[in-house]
This record gives sequence, C-alpha cells and structure tokens, in this order.
Amino acid sequence: MDINTILQSGAQLFKDKLDTDRDGKVETAEIASALASLLGNEQGQLNLSSIISSMQRGGNSDLMSLAASWLGRGENEPVSGNQLEQIFGHDKIAAFARQLGISEAAALNGLQEAVPTVIDKASPDGTLMDMGEQLLKSVGGVSGAIDLVGSFFGRKKTS
Repeated sequence: MDINTILQSGAQLFKDKLDTDRDGKVETAEIASALASLLGNEQGQLNLSSIISSMQRGGNSDLMSLAASWLGRGENEPVSGNQLEQIFGHDKIAAFARQLGISEAAALNGLQEAVPTVIDKASPDGTLMDMGEQLLKSVGGVSGAIDLVGSFFGRKKTS
C-alpha cells in the first residue's frame, strides 16, 4: 500500500469523526495534507519512525504499549487526546486544527482513530515503510512534490 492510500484512509476516518461547524465541508484531500504535515518533519517528509521512536524512548509505558500495538499485527490500542498531545506537542496539534479550520478538540477527536490507523497501515510487517521515498515517488518526484505544495497555495503546475 502506498503512502497516499494510507493518508487517504486516515483522512477518511478523520472526516467520519468530525463534529464541528465544518462537518462535511472539510475535504479528504485537505485532511490528508494536514495529516502529512502533522506526521512530517521539518524537511516535509513523513517521519513515522521518529514518532514511534519518541513514544518508545520517552519512558512512558502507556505510549510504549501504544507504539507496540500500532506496529503489531493485532488490534490497535486506542489513544487519548492527552496522549496525542504528548506524542506531537500542543503546537503541532494546534497547527493541524488551524490548517483545517476546526477546533483543537475536534482535531484530537478525529486524530484518535486516524493516527493509529496510518501507523498501522504503514507497518504491515511490523516495520515502518520508507515514507519520504514513498511520498516522493507517489507525487512524481521532487517537481511533483513542488507542484502538489503549490496547488495548495493556488499556484499552477511548473511543467
């Protein structure tokens, strides 16, 4: 399964849980883009392994258990809004919510199902796929990534 499919799956789950003023008005593509930003690093690459590593080395046994369940083949343990803030930090959750024009509470509510699903699907054999390389391939390389980002800001394709 490629990263776009994984992000779309997480975005659909998120959209299904939205209970805000924008119900039905947030497009799945918007959510997938916001998820990619939330799950990415400063270079714009998805960095799920870093997220899992931070959960495992933080010394918090609850987060370690979550990480193991999301990577494993069994059911994903549910994550709370508080745990999501521990994983990503308040600033990233707030930026995610602002990107979608929803409340932080609504963002946390939707992310409780989306994040475990994305990580679970990105680790079908218990190890995470190489997301940065997958993402670049799926959008047509570096120029495709530039076009994709530009499209979010109303720019035309470079080709």
